[in-house]
Amino acid sequence: MSMPQTLPVAEKDVFLNAYEREFHTTMRVLNAYPKDKLDLTADNLRSARDIATLFVGEQAVADMAMNGNIDFSAEPSPPASMDDIITMFETLFRRNIDRVRSLSENAYNSTVMFPTGPGTGAQLRTADVLWLTLYDMVHHRGQLSVYLRLAGGKVPSIYGPSADETEHVFLI
Repeated sequence: MSMPQTLPVAEKDVFLNAYEREFHTTMRVLNAYPKDKLDLTADNLRSARDIATLFVGEQAVADMAMNGNIDFSAEPSPPASMDDIITMFETLFRRNIDRVRSLSENAYNSTVMFPTGPGTGAQLRTADVLWLTLYDMVHHRGQLSVYLRLAGGKVPSIYGPSADETEHVFLI
């Protein structure tokens, strides 16, 4: 009996699947966050508004990477409200996922200078910058989910049931 052959999966397809899935999970956390608690902070840490705004910044970095030039001074102004954050995040994500889908393999694997400190940088593949923004989204979503609990909100299922949502929601 022969084993079925598996076809290789392109890295870009793996990225797109993860990017879409993590976006939907992040939207669930953002939508669950109490809109009147954006100024919540713990000790001297970032406020919930600052953390939520990072989702917009990550999408801006992904866009800049696909444009071939990362310039953090070109990031958009921070949105004023949670509704604005959600709208801007979703708009930028939708545009970016369409752009990633249309990238050629050469463009996906091209390099871009990524700032690593004042006046310094490293050549990274555009694909690696995209993965970095995805990992950063997951990281900051974890931070925001802690603030969500502190703000009195209900934490949605992320990678399994939470104390507030006992049914696991698998989005993709």
